[in-house]
Amino acid sequence: MTGLSETLSESLSGSSTPGLVAYAPASIGNMAAGFDLMGAALAPLDGRLLGDLVQVARAPESSFRVTGPFAAALADDRRPNLVLRARDFFVEAVRAAGGEAGPFAITLEKRLPVSSGLGSSASSIVATLVGLQALCGDPLRGSELLDLAGRAEGFTSGDRHLDNVAPSLLGGLQLMVPGREGAPAARRLPWPSDLLLVVVHPDCQLATADSRKALPERPGWGEAVDFAGNLASLVHALHTRDRALLARCLRDPIVEVHRAPLVPGFRAAQAAAMGLGALGCSLSGSGPSVFAVVEDEAQASAIASAMQIAFEEAGLGSQGWVCALDPEGARVLTPGSRHPWREAHP
Repeated sequence: MTGLSETLSESLSGSSTPGLVAYAPASIGNMAAGFDLMGAALAPLDGRLLGDLVQVARAPESSFRVTGPFAAALADDRRPNLVLRARDFFVEAVRAAGGEAGPFAITLEKRLPVSSGLGSSASSIVATLVGLQALCGDPLRGSELLDLAGRAEGFTSGDRHLDNVAPSLLGGLQLMVPGREGAPAARRLPWPSDLLLVVVHPDCQLATADSRKALPERPGWGEAVDFAGNLASLVHALHTRDRALLARCLRDPIVEVHRAPLVPGFRAAQAAAMGLGALGCSLSGSGPSVFAVVEDEAQASAIASAMQIAFEEAGLGSQGWVCALDPEGARVLTPGSRHPWREAHP
């Protein structure tokens, strides 16, 4: 599906109250070398929108509903949906600035699998905030939206983490950096235009909170130094276009070893990707999804197939995508919208 889903498109066109639909792309958190500090937004080469859609409209009273292929996965969660958390944070921020916002009618089309390592919660949160921001005439600054997204994300991960919400909101490959007076901030890193990302999601769930429980309370000094040096070297390699150094740094020296046993077939999928020439392969976010960095589309297809076979042999079905970085991040869609990467690279 390349544009608006039929559900949201028909709902929007038939509504008596003007509204809009926002989209936020899936993302890779941690990005191998950058635990909690680096993330990438995903754009499938075939033009599909890999992310959640959120319709927002002004209404006489607040309402919320969930549709989409993964709506049922949220039905048993008794916590307030993260869309509602994001809405409440947005309304509070606008009112604190002297404005008015709401009530809103909101529909989430849940298109990303939950607990997948694809930034599923971040996509819902960011699409909500971007939709409300556009509907209300852009009352908040971009840095404020990033802060609100991080706060909402913290309800699932246990703390404010920006490595999924930042790329989903801003696009590209984002590095979390110190902001002024403790405010969250991110900077886009350069990424070689020929490098693609193979992403494979095995048919299982791994909640971020559970994945974090597998980590030690604190790393040793040797691990900490290795992590810092590897991340700094990766950033240097991207800025200097040092492909050989980049390949050496596309690794996770600090958490992968603890999380790998939680994902059946991961080591086999990783070995398959590296054996076919991937520059790097690791868990996407906290897993169970896995990503590999590759140098051309033909190679990407072969690696995707090999990774999926590895998961099949571990007893898991899977979905796979060959992606570029999504350069735009979250945006408001119109009927018939296609992904900008494919339009720019026909």
